[in-house]
Amino acid sequence: MAAESVPVRCPACRRDHTYTAPTYPCPCGAPLCLPVLRGGPPVEVLHRSWDESWVRLRCPGCGRTGQWPTPELGCSCGALIRLPVDAEAAGSPGPLHSPGGSAPAPAGTVPPPTTSRPPFRPVTIRTGRDALTAAAQYLKWLGFADVRLAGDRTANGIDLRGRGLVAQVDPSTQPTAVRDVECLWLNCANEDAVGAFFSLAGYTHEGRLRADQLGVPLFVMDLTGTPQPVNPAADALIQSGPAPGPA
Repeated sequence: MAAESVPVRCPACRRDHTYTAPTYPCPCGAPLCLPVLRGGPPVEVLHRSWDESWVRLRCPGCGRTGQWPTPELGCSCGALIRLPVDAEAAGSPGPLHSPGGSAPAPAGTVPPPTTSRPPFRPVTIRTGRDALTAAAQYLKWLGFADVRLAGDRTANGIDLRGRGLVAQVDPSTQPTAVRDVECLWLNCANEDAVGAFFSLAGYTHEGRLRADQLGVPLFVMDLTGTPQPVNPAADALIQSGPAPGPA
C-alpha cells in the first residue's frame, strides 16, 4: 500500500496544499499507509474527539486490523485539517470509540532538515502527558539539551524547559488562543530564551497572526506525535536548532 500525494484545499483560508499520508509498520513488518479519499471534502478540526481521531486499517499482507491516527494536516493559517479516508481501500475503516491499549505504536519518521540529524521517532499521543513527552522528544531531536517538564505550569504557563529554551504544549480540543501565544513570548523575553509552541488542535487566526508578528515558532502535532511547523519562525527553528552557547 504505497503513499500517494493528494491535493488538499484548506476549508478555512482556501490555501492549497499537497498531502502525503505517513507510512506505519504493521506488526508483520509490512508498511501501511492510510488511503486518503481523493476529492473528498477536508474538514477543519475545531473540537478534537477520540471518536473521530482514529480509524481502522486492515493489512493486505497478514489481514490484521489495527487502529491508526486519522490523516491530518496543519495549514499555515493555523487551521488543523482532517482528511477523509477511502473506506473501500482501507478494508476495515471507521472511527473508534477509544484508542485502547492494543494498537501498535506508529513509528513514522520525519525527514531531517539540512542539519545532520537522525530520523525523528515520534511518540504516539493518547493522553495529555503523551503530548508533553512528544514535544520534549522533538525538541531534543532539534538539539536542545536538558529538556524536562517545568513543574507547576500555573505560575507562568511554561510546560517544558531546556538549556536556553521554554515551551508550551496545548493538548486541548480547541485551537490555541492569542493570549497563550503572547504568554510564551513574554516568558521568552523575560528569560532571554528561545520559545516553541505545540498544539494538537491548531491555532486561532488571531493567535497565528500574533505569532508571526512576535516571531514565535508554532507547531501542530497529530496523534502520531509528529510536530509540523505552521509558520516561518518554526521553519527557521528547525533549520537552525539551538543557538550556540558561549565559547
